[in-house]
Amino acid sequence: MLSQQSRPLIAATLPVIGERIGAITTDFYRRLFAAHPELLDGLFSRSHQRSGAQPQALAASIATFATHLLNHPDTLPEHMLARIAHKHASLGIAPEQYDVVYKYLFEAIAADLGDAVTPEVAAAWTEVYWLMANTLINLEKSLYSRQANDTHWAPWRVVAKTPAGSAALTFDLAPADDTPVTPATPGQFVSVRIPTADGLRQVRQYALITPGGLERRFTSKRDDAGEISPLLHDTVQVGDVIEVSNPYGDAAPATDAPLVLISAGIGCTPMTSMLSHLAARPAAHPVTVLHSERHLETWAHREQMLDYASRHGKTTVHLWVTGDDASAFGAPAGTTLRTGRMSLAEVQIPANARLYLCGPLSFMQQVRDEAIALGVAPARIHHEVFGPDAWVAA
Repeated sequence: MLSQQSRPLIAATLPVIGERIGAITTDFYRRLFAAHPELLDGLFSRSHQRSGAQPQALAASIATFATHLLNHPDTLPEHMLARIAHKHASLGIAPEQYDVVYKYLFEAIAADLGDAVTPEVAAAWTEVYWLMANTLINLEKSLYSRQANDTHWAPWRVVAKTPAGSAALTFDLAPADDTPVTPATPGQFVSVRIPTADGLRQVRQYALITPGGLERRFTSKRDDAGEISPLLHDTVQVGDVIEVSNPYGDAAPATDAPLVLISAGIGCTPMTSMLSHLAARPAAHPVTVLHSERHLETWAHREQMLDYASRHGKTTVHLWVTGDDASAFGAPAGTTLRTGRMSLAEVQIPANARLYLCGPLSFMQQVRDEAIALGVAPARIHHEVFGPDAWVAA
C-alpha cells in the first residue's frame, strides 16, 4: 500500500491535482499522440478523444485511486480496477505501454503544476501511479491467461445483419479461421476493430447478446458522431471479415438474490444476454426488468426480452416511454407501460436485490442515486459502460 513517506505528500497535493487532473490528462493525450501517433491505430478512439470522454475517464480513475489509498489504506478499489482491467484486456493493452503512459503523464503534470512538483511530490505520485499500474498489469495478465488463445484479435465473418428495432442492427458472426474460441459468459462484451476511410483502425465495444458459449452476436445503434457504427451500418456487409477481441467483462448476473435489470436505449443489449441465460435455468429468484425508450419502436430487443421473460416464469417487465404518450398505444404483452422518465418509486424493488444498470451515463447516475436513496447498498449496484468509463462509482 502507500508508504508512510508518501501519504502526507499525497494528502497535501491531492486537492490541487484533483482540481487540475482534467487539464493534465488532456495535455497528456496531446503529448502521447504527438510522440506515438501509432497508438491511434487500433487502440485509442479518436471519437472519445474529441468528446473528452477518454481524458475524463483517466482523470476520474487517478483521482479515485489516490483518494481510496488515503481513505482506505489497507485495501485497493478492487471493483474499479477490475472494470478497467477488463476494458484494457479487450484492447490488448501490454505491460510496456504503462511505461509510455507514465512518461507523458508525468511530463503533463510537471508542465501544469510547475515548481509545485518537487522531487518529493513527484516520487509520491510515481508511487501512486505504479501501485495502480502494477495492479492492472497483474489483473490483465490473469485475464489473458484465461483465454483459449494467445491472440488479442481474431477474424470473424459477418453471417447475418438484421434490423433490431428501428435504429439498430444486429450482427451474427462466425470464426473466419481456426483460432480457438473462448466461451463467453452472460453480460460480457467484445471489442470490434475496423479500418476507417483514412486507413487507421478504430475500436468500439459491444455487448454480446447471446446467453454465453461460442456464439458471437452484437447489436449496434447508429451514432453519426462515432466512427465505427456508421461503418457497420453502411459499409460492412454479410460475408465481410472484421477483427473481434476475446470476450471480457464481469457483469454476469448473480444467482444468489433477486435481480433487477435496468436499462435505457441500446443498454438493453447485455440485459438480453442475461435474460437468455436466466430463461434456460430454474427460476430460483425473481427478476425485475426496467427499461426506458424514447419511442416504443426503437426498443432493439423487445421480442427477445419479452420471450425470455415469459420463459423464465418469475420475471416482470416494466417499460417507460419518454418521447410518446403511452396512452396512445397498447402496452406490449407482458409489460407494464408508463410515460415519462423512469422512477424506481413506481415499482417494488425486492429486498436484497442486485441491480444491473446499462444506458446513458446520466440515466445510470440518476437511477443509482434513486436506488441508494431507497436503501439499496451501493455494493449491490453494478453498471456497464461500453467505452471510457468516466463514472467510477464505487
